[in-house]
Amino acid sequence: MCNYESSFNKLNLLELKKISTMVLNSKNIKDGEVSFVFVSNEFLASMKKKYFNKNQYTDVIAFRLNDNKEQKRVDGEIYISLSMAKENAELFEEPYEKEIVRLIIHGCLHLIGINDKTVEEKNIMTRMEDEFLKKIIWEKIVENLNE
Repeated sequence: MCNYESSFNKLNLLELKKISTMVLNSKNIKDGEVSFVFVSNEFLASMKKKYFNKNQYTDVIAFRLNDNKEQKRVDGEIYISLSMAKENAELFEEPYEKEIVRLIIHGCLHLIGINDKTVEEKNIMTRMEDEFLKKIIWEKIVENLNE
């Protein structure tokens, strides 16, 4: 259900799949394919400019590739900047691994239709992320920080 590309850290693919499946299953999504692509800050900023007409850095962008009316299937792509995850972890004094998992959850929540454009939506998104983080052993997401 998930593909993975990264040269930054060696992520645990089994954990990545467990996390994304847990979030998708929360909306009874039982089928689909989600690709995770780990990119640079600059690449993600260029995507933000191209697709959202915003000239700013971001940590995650998600694209739903199939029709939202297909309620039992999700096909999508989630782009994450691990550099930004590291910066966020330092800024918010959170473990790096936990921030990576938060971004994975965040991207999956976007794929199932959760938005974060308003303050209220952002609060709902953060609460949902926190609830999933309580259910996940997020320390397992990175296999080896030194590779």
